[in-house]
Amino acid sequence: MALWDVDAAKLQEAAGKLASQGKVSTHVVELTDESSVQAATDATVAAHGGIAILVNNAGITGGNGKTWELSPDVWRRVVDVNLVGPFLTCRSVVPVMLKAGYGRIVNIASIAGKEGNPNASHYSASKAGLIGLTKSLAKELATSGILVNCITPAAAKTEIFDQMKQEHIDFMLSKIPMARFLQVEEAAAMIAWLSSEDCAFSTGAVFDISGGRAVY
Repeated sequence: MALWDVDAAKLQEAAGKLASQGKVSTHVVELTDESSVQAATDATVAAHGGIAILVNNAGITGGNGKTWELSPDVWRRVVDVNLVGPFLTCRSVVPVMLKAGYGRIVNIASIAGKEGNPNASHYSASKAGLIGLTKSLAKELATSGILVNCITPAAAKTEIFDQMKQEHIDFMLSKIPMARFLQVEEAAAMIAWLSSEDCAFSTGAVFDISGGRAVY
C-alpha cells in the first residue's frame, strides 16, 4: 500500500496504524503539482512494482459562502485540489495500469456534485466535474481491464467538517432521510468492493452512499 498526502506527520501516523497489514510506503505529494504527482507515481512503482488500485480521496471544502461572495483564489484552490488533483493522478497512474492490463480507480466525489449545495458552489462544481471525469475516463478505458467508478457520499464526520460553518453542517444533516451522517467505515466497504476483482462489470458508474438523500 502506498499513502500519498501533503502532510508528512499524518502520513507517518497512518503508516504506523497500517504496518501490521503489510508493506506500506509513504509519499509527500502536492496533488495540484504535476511533477510532484509524477514523482510519487514513480516512487510507488519502484517500491511496490506497480499500481493496481488508485483511490482519489483528497478533498477540501474551501469554507462556505454565496457564489458571488467567494474569493476567486479560494474557488481555484478548491477546483485544483478536488478536480485537477484527480486528473493529474489518473494521468500519471493510468499508463502504469495499461502496461499491466489491469486496474481499479475509485474517485471520491460527493452528493453535492449531483445536487449542488447552497453556499458551496465551488465544492459542488468540483465534485460534479469529478463525476464527469470518472465517466469519460471509464469509457476511454472500457476494454483495457481498467475500471473507473466514483462514489457520491453524503457528509461524514471527518476533519473536513472543521472547514464548514455549523449551519451548513445542520443543513446537510437535514437532507438525509436516515437522520445521521455517513460512517467512514461504510464508505470504506464500498470502496473496497469497487477496488476488487469482484467488481468486474461496472465502470463509469456513480455509487450513492447518501442515507436516502439521492435515490436517482
